Amino acid sequence: MLAFAPLDAAVTAASTAVTALADLVAPLAGGAATAAAIVLFTFAVRLLISPLSWAQVRGERSRTALAPQLREIQRKYADDPARMQAEVVGLYRSAGASPLAGCLPALLQAPFFLVMYRLFTTADPDSGLLAERLAGVPLGHHVADGLGGAAGPLFAVLFAALLVLAWWSSRRMRRTAALAAAAGAGAAAPAKATGRAGEPQPDVAALLGRIMPLLPYGTLIVAAVVPLAAVLYLVATTAWTALEHAVLRRPQPAPLAVPVPGR
Repeated sequence: MLAFAPLDAAVTAASTAVTALADLVAPLAGGAATAAAIVLFTFAVRLLISPLSWAQVRGERSRTALAPQLREIQRKYADDPARMQAEVVGLYRSAGASPLAGCLPALLQAPFFLVMYRLFTTADPDSGLLAERLAGVPLGHHVADGLGGAAGPLFAVLFAALLVLAWWSSRRMRRTAALAAAAGAGAAAPAKATGRAGEPQPDVAALLGRIMPLLPYGTLIVAAVVPLAAVLYLVATTAWTALEHAVLRRPQPAPLAVPVPGR
């Protein structure tokens, strides 16, 4: 249990912050103060870690800008993996970029999301945070507890919001996957033509292109098994993500080519 002590402390601190925020907005939100506090607290946390998202986008753009040079290196040194790796490292170094620039920020965000998830799923449903109500429905109420009274319309609205957000995210992912597949077509052709070791080359990009657009709909599955408080969190955080993607990943001017080292 000691391994979870820091996480439990973080969850307790987050619960205290949500309670204080609910007291602050109570004059305006009335009986929905805790629900409003959950949404506001989620936005505050996402704003706090937004520099990580900006770093992730910068890393993705760096890799995208270097894609033509990386494909050329792969083509030129296809039979010399050691030289290929050295050239790739040199390319990233000359461009002042890192192949991990887009991955580390996403990993660093995970602890924040874990704390938020535990806060809204492990609290006592009979007291404290989950005992508060929204439209007369306890925040600890699950879909499996029944959809009578106000629970049915409330969950219907929230699930509709999650569905629209999932559709938007899926559509964006399909478009991104299509662009990535088109960009990688030139590099895939030489690899298939050489037939290294006589083995067929799996089309990983195509597989990911089919799977990734389905992932946003997983929020609907999660929402079906977590309490209302967690559903509010899911709606708030996915809405923030959609807005973040729309702002940070808007089309950029075509970057200047970076010369390949040694050419």
